[in-house]
Amino acid sequence: MNQWKNFTKGFIRENPILVLVLGTCPALATTSSAFNGLGMGLATTFVLIGSNVVISLMSKLIPDTVRIPAYVVVIATFVTIVDLLIQAYVPALYATLGIFIPLIVVNCIVLGRAEAFASKNTTLSSLLDGAGMGLGFTLALGILGAIREMLGSGAIFGLELFPGDGALIFVLAPGAFIALGYMIALVNKINKAKN
Repeated sequence: MNQWKNFTKGFIRENPILVLVLGTCPALATTSSAFNGLGMGLATTFVLIGSNVVISLMSKLIPDTVRIPAYVVVIATFVTIVDLLIQAYVPALYATLGIFIPLIVVNCIVLGRAEAFASKNTTLSSLLDGAGMGLGFTLALGILGAIREMLGSGAIFGLELFPGDGALIFVLAPGAFIALGYMIALVNKINKAKN
């Protein structure tokens, strides 16, 4: 039962973007469409799961003096794998996300989960934590991208919902801040209602 909580806490209660407010750089920069948001979220989820599992397996072998550099090397390995996979199989997404894929290495969500959770827990718990946090991140990015795409261009996943142009501000960076602010406020209201 406790492991199930490790999986579900990333969705709402401890969502990396909407509650912990971590990883806002890729959230704001890559969510101009729902497709881009989901792509970035799934790439980060892959890295979170892989690095959490490997770090939990190696935690007893890594000396404290080189702990953080060792974590970064493990994370960078999974980022390289996902970078090459996206470049090979989804070139349109790769062209859009560009530099933000390699920047997953320094995403504070990934390194934070490695340090705070994976290094101190079992492999199964770490896998579930990585999956839950990653899917919560993906959900937040997908919804943010869908809101921005719908309000900015009148479409979701490229499918036109209403004719005409949307509000240009939502395609630009200020629209990302506005939409994210409202999403954070909504999640805070939901979390307060539960308590």
